[in-house]
Order: sequence, then structure tokens, then C-alpha cells
Amino acid sequence: MTEQLFSMAHYADQAVLWVLIILSVLSLAIILERFFFLNKIYKDSRQMLVRIENALLENKLSDVKEIAKVKDSIMGTAAAYAVKHIEHSGDKGLEEIFNTFTITQRPKMEKFLSFLGTIGSNAPYIGLLGTVLGIMKAFHDMTQASSEAGQKVVMAGISMALVATATGLAVAIPSVAAYNYFNKKVQSIFDALSGVRELCLAYAKNLGDKK
Repeated sequence: MTEQLFSMAHYADQAVLWVLIILSVLSLAIILERFFFLNKIYKDSRQMLVRIENALLENKLSDVKEIAKVKDSIMGTAAAYAVKHIEHSGDKGLEEIFNTFTITQRPKMEKFLSFLGTIGSNAPYIGLLGTVLGIMKAFHDMTQASSEAGQKVVMAGISMALVATATGLAVAIPSVAAYNYFNKKVQSIFDALSGVRELCLAYAKNLGDKK
């Protein structure tokens, strides 16, 4: 059994490196895709918050209709749904409309983020596994080598084994950083969406008071 484990370690440490390389490619692809997807929405949300702030400062709640005309923004889309609902039903059920819209948008905003977080949290352990397997291989090779060459075999094997740990950390650190960065962006987007909701609620109540 022990010999079989050492035999597996002879090849498994290299297999672990290939797994880490594949994970690094996947991680980079996800990071790039999420960056370009979320960056535009995030910029729109920042601009929308400025418009909401101006509407509140100038007491122009009716500006929600102008926001609703921005069709290429999820904030504008949400406002358009809200305005349409207000025209037919007033403020009754308006919060539910926004909650439903948020539920439909969340999977799009958080797409691949859980997988990115999984890569970030598990890559160091995969790298450590590769290091352990590499050290096992090095000490096994030492028993097969002469006494003079044994030390060199072990040192060379350990140095190669440590590459797996370094690779695991190199994959994990950017993945965790990107995961936290994108989660913060998503939260900011939903904060802006909450701002649109509150403005729509105020607009609806204002219309109700006038009636």
C-alpha cells in the first residue's frame, strides 16, 4: 500500500500543478468577464445616485420619470416598472415590485462569484497537497539514490515541491481579492437600486397625497 502511494506521488504532484494552472486560467477569465460586466453597471449606479440626490435636494420627485427613460440601465428599468405600476395601482405593492426585480437581477450580478471565491479559498490547499506529494516523492527518491547523491536529490525534490505551494498562493490571492472587490461592487449597485426604490415610493406617496 505504501509503495502504491509513493508511486502515485511520483505523478500526482505534477497533476496538481496542472490543476492549479487550469484554475488560474478560469480565475482570470472570470475576473475579466465580471470586471467588464459590472464596471458599466457600477458607473451607471454612481450616476443614478447623483441624480437621486439632486432630485431630493431640489424636491423634484417627478424626476423619477426621467430616470425611467434610461432604458440601458437596470436602475432605469426598475424605475420604468415602478412608474408603470404607480400609474395603475399607486404605491400599493410597489415594494414587492422592487423586491421581485432585485431577485431577478441578483443572479446576473453574482454570476461566477461563488466559484471565484471557491478557487480563492481552496487553491492554497491544493498547492499544499502538491507540496506534500512532492516531498514524499523526494524522500522516496533519496532511498533509491546513493548516500552521496541523496542530499541533493532531497533538496532538489523539495524545491520543486514548494513550487506547488507558491502556485496555489499565486492563484488564491488574486481570486480572493477579486471576489471581495466584485462583491463590494454588487452591493453598491443594489444600494443604488434601493435609492431608486425609495425615490419611487416617495413619488407615489406624493401623488397619493395630491389626490
